[in-house]
Amino acid sequence: MFARRLPKAVLWDLDGTLIDSEPYWMKSEIELATRHDFDWTEEDGKSLVGMALKDSAKIMGERFGVELDTEATVQELTDSVTAQLRKEIPWRPGAQELLREMRRRGVKTALVTMSLRRMALQVVEAIPFDAFDVIVAGDDVVHGKPHAEPYLKAAALLGVEPHECVAFEDSISGILSAEAAGTKAVGIPNVVRIPANPDRILWPTLEGVRLKDLKNLFR
Repeated sequence: MFARRLPKAVLWDLDGTLIDSEPYWMKSEIELATRHDFDWTEEDGKSLVGMALKDSAKIMGERFGVELDTEATVQELTDSVTAQLRKEIPWRPGAQELLREMRRRGVKTALVTMSLRRMALQVVEAIPFDAFDVIVAGDDVVHGKPHAEPYLKAAALLGVEPHECVAFEDSISGILSAEAAGTKAVGIPNVVRIPANPDRILWPTLEGVRLKDLKNLFR
């Protein structure tokens, strides 16, 4: 009989996991495409969910058949999304409640996102308690999701081993990154489907999830 234990740390994705911001990104992409007089649909946007922004910008340029300034595109999309977040931050069900319990119990936390740090800080500063020990953003890493680097860096900054961590993700790129890093990756699908496989953990929602439920991942 193996004792169950709490994770040493919980690593959170931002877009689509902590907040329901993917529709904001899709709206921004469509507006960018319209300004360049190219077609871009919501389905096109879904294909980019969870990816590093620079990779997304390059794909958009390739799809448009033009050479976009990657950095300018990243900044333009981020400006659009942050403007929408200033009007409303749509929190995902159960996220803040679970985060608050983690902080109360002293479990380390990290935000691991491919959004720029300035956007991550905008969201974190809107949380009415000290939610995260560290932030790893898209402009903090060389290799974005689905590469393991973002989650490996977060674990290192927290001083824990990846296999001692739970990671919450809503996208294919994100969960591949968390799995590659060796975390207990939990997929919470949102706007895109995460393929099931025998070794993958998928939950329908974080609503009603409590810290004690994470113990079951460490039997």
